[in-house]
Amino acid sequence: MVNEAMYARGAESSVIREIFSYANERKAQVGAEHVFDFSLGNPSVPAPDAVRASIERSLTLPPEVLHGYTPAPGMPEARQAVADSLNRRFGTSYGMADIFMTVGAAASVSCALHAVACPGEEVIVIAPYFPEYRVWIETAGATCVEVPADPQTFQIDVEAVAAAITPRTAAVIIDSPNNPTGVVYTRENLEALARVLDEANAERAAARENQQPIALISDEPYREITYGAEVPWVPSIYEYTAVCYSYSKSLSLPGERIGWVLVPQASAWGRRVMCAVAGAARCLGFVCAPALFQRVVIDCVDVPSDVEAYARNRDMLCGALKRFGYSYVEPDGAFYLWVRSPDPDAEAFCERARAFELLPVPSNSFGAEGWLRVGYCVAAEVIEGSLPAWEQLAREYGLQAE
Repeated sequence: MVNEAMYARGAESSVIREIFSYANERKAQVGAEHVFDFSLGNPSVPAPDAVRASIERSLTLPPEVLHGYTPAPGMPEARQAVADSLNRRFGTSYGMADIFMTVGAAASVSCALHAVACPGEEVIVIAPYFPEYRVWIETAGATCVEVPADPQTFQIDVEAVAAAITPRTAAVIIDSPNNPTGVVYTRENLEALARVLDEANAERAAARENQQPIALISDEPYREITYGAEVPWVPSIYEYTAVCYSYSKSLSLPGERIGWVLVPQASAWGRRVMCAVAGAARCLGFVCAPALFQRVVIDCVDVPSDVEAYARNRDMLCGALKRFGYSYVEPDGAFYLWVRSPDPDAEAFCERARAFELLPVPSNSFGAEGWLRVGYCVAAEVIEGSLPAWEQLAREYGLQAE
């Protein structure tokens, strides 16, 4: 016998990962230069030189220091380095007690969810959304409640969120810059959301319901990758916020699995939630974030991302698709282009695109119909090579070129 719930998760592989695996197979068969894989958010921009320098310094440490366990919440020096960086950037006064080092963004969000959501409760997500949110929510025993974003702007539809809140609502997850749309939520939009959550919390208190306030989980692995838009600091807008972060995108370290959860300890709520985050890490097996890359965080916490490379890719791809007649959401951040599928059935379009070795991701698993996610964190040559395929498909679907 096996755990049937876990078996089901393994059998229903991620669509994104499935396309990525297919792309690797095709590259082995026809040559990498002929396959245009836009599936995975796998940065092609090299890690900064400071990362290599940090690793080389660490390699001179005694083995028992270099490879030894760290405290479960992370090295004190790493947690303090993160807190100090946030304080410099956002005018806050965090300390290392506010930071829990994690095994990447998946662990950050999973631990935060398990900390604030109980079996039988509900967690609201803003669709389209990163598909693994549903997996992590349901693993916590909660129900994933999809609330569509504003269909024109893809900002949060605050009225729809208000309508979706029930006595069972434990948390709302937001992701800005957003995966998959590239939208950055404005301060005004987030302030409106905070008012709705505060009103719901006040109603609970007035009803004398023995409930925690609704948590806001702000998933921010793309915070550093923007094209001029301000990414508001959410804890300054809503008190009951946990911030989840990863260095996978900002330092191009997706395979190294290093990140953190911030829960401000200024309130009893924060202290209880941070303790629950630690308990979740223990129960889920995320016991100790990679020690070597905690040292990288200490050394590189303020090293900037190479946004220019992504900006060039964005401009090249957007300009070409616009000429070919495609419509899309202009991304303010991250490195995904949310393209309207020429076929209402996005999966059918993607199947047809495979004949050209063109591999975007259909929107179905993101909680939306009729769109494509195109990850432009690839080498510029991949975008250039893909353009004839995009153009041919546009002709076949009768799109009007500019």
